[in-house]
Amino acid sequence: MNGQWMMSYTGMNSKADADKFIAVYPDGTGFGPFLTWNAGGPSWGRPNDVKFLTSLVDDVGTRIAVDQRRVYATGLSNGGMMSYRLALEASGRIAAIAPIAGTMLVRDQVPTRAVPVMHFHGTADRIVPPGGPSAGTPSFVSFLSVAETLQLWCQFNRCDFNDLAGNQLIDRVFDGTRVRKIRYRAAADGADVVYI
Repeated sequence: MNGQWMMSYTGMNSKADADKFIAVYPDGTGFGPFLTWNAGGPSWGRPNDVKFLTSLVDDVGTRIAVDQRRVYATGLSNGGMMSYRLALEASGRIAAIAPIAGTMLVRDQVPTRAVPVMHFHGTADRIVPPGGPSAGTPSFVSFLSVAETLQLWCQFNRCDFNDLAGNQLIDRVFDGTRVRKIRYRAAADGADVVYI
């Protein structure tokens, strides 16, 4: 989707107003409302969306006070994949990421510092299945599974992938779903990885 749709879909403006942070909804590349990010994979290198998004943060900083130590990235599906790429390539600029229903596309890069991760993923996701590409995934699409992605970030962030604390979250909506939170604890010089 485009930035305008994402703004409406997430309702994040009211949260930003209540908690005093700046929410920015950039557009990716493409036609009409269906825009994408170059999160890696076959189109790696074109366009340079890491440069675009870090330049966007700089531009916003010329218009309003931005605490450059508290810049966070999130996104849904391909946008979640882009937040992982930002954490890999711009780890000096990104304080933490919260990808939603998007995993990593590459495994051959390492961030320059530990970046906290809070990954959200539904177990019934058919677009980006948690187990990785499935029979219904187009052959030109490739991405890591949730487990592979979390294991890589545990390695980057100096977390023990086997040392985890999990708990069922309180059901406040009663819509038939259950939410579980798993936290991979980091060493003193690392950063936690959380899976919801």
